[in-house]
Amino acid sequence: MSKRSIEIMDTTLRDGEQTSGISFSASEKLTIASLLIEELGVDRIEVASARVSEGEFIAVKNIIDWASENGYIDRVEILTFVDGGKSIQWMKDTGAKVQNLLTKGSLNHLTYQLKKTPKQHFTDIAEVFSQAEKEGITNNVYLEDWSNGMRNSPEYVHEFLDFLATQPVKRVLLPDTLGVLTPHETLEYLSSLRKKYPQLHFDFHAHNDYDLGVANVIEGIKAGVNGLHLTMNGMGERAGNAPLASVIAVINDHLPEVTTNIKEIALYKVSKLVETFSGFKIPANKPVVGDNVFTQTAGVHADGDSKHNLYFNDLMPERFGRKRKYALGKTSGKANIEKNLQELGLQLSPEDIKKVTRRIIKLGDKKEVVTQDDLPYIISDVLDSKLYKDKVKIKSYVLNHAKGLRPSATVAIKTGDEIIEQHAQGDGQYDAFMRAVRKVYEQKNSTLPQLIDYAVRIPPGSSSDALCETVITWKNDKKEFTTRGLDSDQTVSAIKATEKMLNIIEA
Repeated sequence: MSKRSIEIMDTTLRDGEQTSGISFSASEKLTIASLLIEELGVDRIEVASARVSEGEFIAVKNIIDWASENGYIDRVEILTFVDGGKSIQWMKDTGAKVQNLLTKGSLNHLTYQLKKTPKQHFTDIAEVFSQAEKEGITNNVYLEDWSNGMRNSPEYVHEFLDFLATQPVKRVLLPDTLGVLTPHETLEYLSSLRKKYPQLHFDFHAHNDYDLGVANVIEGIKAGVNGLHLTMNGMGERAGNAPLASVIAVINDHLPEVTTNIKEIALYKVSKLVETFSGFKIPANKPVVGDNVFTQTAGVHADGDSKHNLYFNDLMPERFGRKRKYALGKTSGKANIEKNLQELGLQLSPEDIKKVTRRIIKLGDKKEVVTQDDLPYIISDVLDSKLYKDKVKIKSYVLNHAKGLRPSATVAIKTGDEIIEQHAQGDGQYDAFMRAVRKVYEQKNSTLPQLIDYAVRIPPGSSSDALCETVITWKNDKKEFTTRGLDSDQTVSAIKATEKMLNIIEA
């Protein structure tokens, strides 16, 4: 039995950019666009709304130039409007060749927003289609608020689709604009349209206001839709859109009759890049791409994984270029500790593992966060071993910050029996400190990892503002890792986290 292929249209760069506070630069849009098509394998990308801004025009022009050179021009789409040809001219100026025309899919929107009759609206739409055809532009059409149209004015929706069936339209795009549908309604409405209009190509565009985005998409597939609109990390207005990674995982594992062109192995990589460019943090528990989703916390689960993979399911991290982790905390058993020791290439006796486990549980009870990189220090402390004592010490530092002068720092670092001192200026006290530290390591012919995230917060479980915790994420050739520092002074807590990093790379 041959599988039915579903088109995937990613709208991260258009609908996803409607996430509150998010704006991609032109270079970021081009990078994401190329990754979505070339590495992830999406069939189409919706990259912008016409006539938004000069910056958006430049971004679209860059993407179109790249797409034209690489044979992807028919896979790049622009949201346009019924505006007397202004959007068509905008597209012509960018060189774009596919429009997704925004029209009214419910009688309420048509009556109270446009204040027009269906006949007037359809006449305006036909004129846009005609203009587009003259310019060699392909027509797709959005029926905005289609879901409420099916609920409250199905006769209007049918009248609209009857009209579209006579027009030069390649795809009809059906959005649940306000995220109101239940899975039952999604299946019912889309099945009825599929039966009534077998010749039309239907895309379904789900929003996630009730956290039903993925469920509704799956029902849409069952109803026979031809394409899906999804975003990376579920970005989008309000509660966002149906997330691409989750939908692809469900399709691959639970809908054997359906296939897509998406390459699973690239999902996490592209997801993290979008997170970095957007600043929109992926929740730790977000399926497939969240930090915690392949982390076993309970000791009994780690033990079961060692005994015939008792706690594995089909959602294996390796499919997405990830690895399973075993958390360290108050629910950790010795199996969790052993898994982490194996990763570090360390061996302890059963008695020593018990001692280390007790210490980690005690730290967890205090709500302290323990990572794999903390293990050598915990082992050193518990077993009184000199092997894992700090090898690098920030012996002293002076930080200067005066009005009208650039912040500066002088630092002295001890490694072994050698103390190296350096001075630097920076954009802030910590920046100056890090520049001085890098000078020290340049003198040692060593390279420091890249700082990729810096967060300051009150320590978990604390109600006092006397202490702050600085959490810094670093990345080197081998891996990404996190260090923490705790102090009443924010910069000092960052320095403590940095000293921890220096010892980790030394080890």
